[in-house]
Parts: sequence; structure tokens; C-alpha cells
Amino acid sequence: MRVERIKDAAAVLAAADLFDAPPIAAATERFLATPGHHLLFAYEEGGRAVGMISGVEMTHPDKGTEMFIYELGVAPVARLQGIGTRLVAELAGIARENGCYGMWVGTEVDNEAALATYRRAGATDETSFTLLNWDLLEGVGE
Repeated sequence: MRVERIKDAAAVLAAADLFDAPPIAAATERFLATPGHHLLFAYEEGGRAVGMISGVEMTHPDKGTEMFIYELGVAPVARLQGIGTRLVAELAGIARENGCYGMWVGTEVDNEAALATYRRAGATDETSFTLLNWDLLEGVGE
């Protein structure tokens, strides 16, 4: 297995099954062109993408820069092979190289696979929190 930093939208479209929904061309181009946005794919021996992780560097005036794991996905046929853990470790390496003081992720409390992956990659539990959300597209197009 090899891990590669993705900079080409065609690679994203070719691995669309790794995402929750089909990638949006304009959003893909914007993500890949934005400094501090990172997308890594894990490729199996035959060259097929079997895992992906995206991360975004976030900077705040009184905290510095940290890496946010936006999404992690591994193809069902490739799970339980350490691919997710490897992707997290690779993103953590990029975070260190870029001077991030830490890295964080949010996941559902009952997502045992994600929790196990992040813990295997060295994450520790923080205090629980409540996630609040604004749907900014509500009512658009009605």
C-alpha cells in the first residue's frame, strides 16, 4: 500500500466511492487549490484507491495552527488492514511538518470503528461536547 497526496481533481473523481456523496467539481478544485487543505489517498498494490483522509489547517490568533481531520474513509473490502491508522499517521506527519501544535477530530460516540482507528493512531479522548449546526441552505431554491 502506498499513500499519496492528491492535487488533481481527476484522481478525486476516479475514487468517488470513497466519499459520502459524489464529489462536486467546483468544491474539489477549491479544496485542492486552498493552502492548508490536505487530501491523501491510500492505494492498493493494483493502483486502486482504497482509503482517503482530508484535513484542514485551522489557525486562531491565541492558539496557533492545528489540523482538523475532516473526513476519513476506507473502502469496505480494505477495512481492518491498518489503512485508516496509516492515513491518520500520514496526516499527523504533515501537521507536524507544517508547525501544527495538535490535531483533532470529531466522531459519533457509537462509531466504534472510527474510535478504534483514531485511538490506534495515538489519539486520546477529550471531554465530551455538544455539536451545534446551522443549515445555511434551508429555504434556498424554494
